Amino acid sequence: MARHTLSVLVEDKPGVLTRVAGLFARRAFNIHSLAVGPTEVEGISRITVVVDAEGDLLEQVTKQLNKLINVIKIVELLPENSVRRDHILVKVRADAATRIQVTQAVELFRASIVDVSTDAVVVEATGTTEKLEALLTVLEPFGVREIVQSGTLAIGRGSRSMSDRALRAS
Repeated sequence: MARHTLSVLVEDKPGVLTRVAGLFARRAFNIHSLAVGPTEVEGISRITVVVDAEGDLLEQVTKQLNKLINVIKIVELLPENSVRRDHILVKVRADAATRIQVTQAVELFRASIVDVSTDAVVVEATGTTEKLEALLTVLEPFGVREIVQSGTLAIGRGSRSMSDRALRAS
């Protein structure tokens, strides 16, 4: 199955996320990633959802999403026309003997250490899925204790704004 990134503008009202996620669940779509937050327009939120789906099924779900009252606009963000980033926090074992090696590995990925204790560090990194997977591979030999990862955030390239177009159309 192909992976697709949808950017969905919705009214910022209680229950909207539940209805959107429920629609994917009813269609047995696996939501790979989900991120929600406010936009530059008061009262509008953006849901970025990454799903595994085939073309016809994705089109069907998109049409059903458009029927939801609080959904304003849906755009599929293609990799070549968008900027995508994930965010990760990783707790890595790092005692006095290995701390310098961990720090050097973190610097190679332009990540940063945001917390230090006697036996561990917390690393923060932002980037493509591939970059973060490579970072985890490098940190694995030191002992990854815990991982927290955000959903993919994505935005279209160029000066056009999804919210501007959606608000003019409504």
